[in-house]
Amino acid sequence: MVKYYMNKLTVFNWKNNPNSLEEAKSLFNSIKEANDLEIVVAAPFIYLSALKSEELKNLKLGAQNVFWENQGVYTGEISPIMLKNLGVEYVIVGHSERRKYLNETDEMINKKVLAALKVGLKVVLCIGEDLAIRKRGPKAAKNCIKNQLEKDLNGIENCKLKIENLIVAYEPVWAISTNKDSRPDTPENALEMIKFIKELLITKYKLQNTRVLYGGSVDSKNTKNFLKYKEIDGALVGGASLKKDEVKKIINSLK
Repeated sequence: MVKYYMNKLTVFNWKNNPNSLEEAKSLFNSIKEANDLEIVVAAPFIYLSALKSEELKNLKLGAQNVFWENQGVYTGEISPIMLKNLGVEYVIVGHSERRKYLNETDEMINKKVLAALKVGLKVVLCIGEDLAIRKRGPKAAKNCIKNQLEKDLNGIENCKLKIENLIVAYEPVWAISTNKDSRPDTPENALEMIKFIKELLITKYKLQNTRVLYGGSVDSKNTKNFLKYKEIDGALVGGASLKKDEVKKIINSLK
């Protein structure tokens, strides 16, 4: 039986922001009033240690990326075990910006997913089709999603996986506002795609209750419209997560 989560999970992805620890603490503390909600702040690596002491019961820290080896000659990389030992619980893997600007392949993403899960991190795996694929219609979009999932989750059956440790974020690239050709998504399309993702997770991987979030330029104006559906388990929020007023409005809409 499929489980529907009463509490929506919200992941605030700060990306390459802000520019100082002082600003990071101020932004993080502005979310503390939401301690009755389930919220993850994915902050830049350099702020994670300082923000760790600021965590509350339902306000957790996440990393925005991770490497696939626990140690070795990999200059500049952060390993899964480093994050785990720091007390970080969540990590975003496969974000569309890393796929686009840093040429992350599904093979690389798959290694990261498996490595992070093996040390007990909760992985937020981002998947989503681009505009060229979306223009070919829903069937092409679903084929793209299926392809990504099969590659990104290859070998997952070999992980001792707790249900709550894999989270999928459907992030249609064409709906992200930072893209010049972006166009708004509809809650109905998001619902259709998320239902498809859940069905695939159940039939292929026997993952009955995996949370699937939505992440196509979510803000205070549209959060409620997307999250009103029980099948959409939460939101991955990007640019709006850097504006205190927006964050407050999003939190109020979740309450």
